[in-house]
Amino acid sequence: MVKISLSKKPKGVRLLEGFPGFGLIGTIVTEYLLEHLDFEKIGRIEMSGMPAMIAIHNGEIIEPISLHYNKRYNLVVVHALNVAAGMEWKLADAILEVAKLCSAKEVISFEGVGGPGGEGHVYFSAQGLSKANLKKLGRDVKELKEGVIVGVTGALLAKGTKIPQLALFAEAQGSKPDSEAAAKIIMALDDYAGLDVDPNGLRQQARVFEDKLHGLVQKKEKARQTHEKKSHLSYVG
Repeated sequence: MVKISLSKKPKGVRLLEGFPGFGLIGTIVTEYLLEHLDFEKIGRIEMSGMPAMIAIHNGEIIEPISLHYNKRYNLVVVHALNVAAGMEWKLADAILEVAKLCSAKEVISFEGVGGPGGEGHVYFSAQGLSKANLKKLGRDVKELKEGVIVGVTGALLAKGTKIPQLALFAEAQGSKPDSEAAAKIIMALDDYAGLDVDPNGLRQQARVFEDKLHGLVQKKEKARQTHEKKSHLSYVG
């Protein structure tokens, strides 16, 4: 079962999604946007099969998948901290349904990919976008010619849709949160969408989110292990 709850349905939006993945790139990017720009929460996505787990940060509940709206730039952000493996296809369907409900003009995804380290690069994959639009990304953002894309972003690109799609990938140095790579995607997004993101201190701020998310991920894993232990004890007892 998938349930989409929306308190409002803005039209003609850019729908941005970033799910936990390699380097936690998608989550750091969406977290940064929510903190940097003026967003209001407008809904959530609920799915049967998702772990019954939330996070609490600064006294506020962070739901597994929440929807947020920025009026100035007409953006809807899908923010996620907790996603169960095997739910990617259903999540892709849910995101495309939100896109339809909000008459989205495009869906933009953020993801990390393995890289050799060093400076790293940002790549894109696009469907239904003009070359003129893609030139806004700048010369440093290259088209991804070879690679394997997994997770929700992979499912979205595989499904295809009449709604144009843009996926931005940053080379991350490992499975741990990578704020440097996330900062490069934010700057590419700024060039593309004109969000007036101040580049000064961007990497430092991204590191703050990296530390925050790393702590939340550790707590989530500890909670999962404790839950499984308790469930096992209840079963065998």
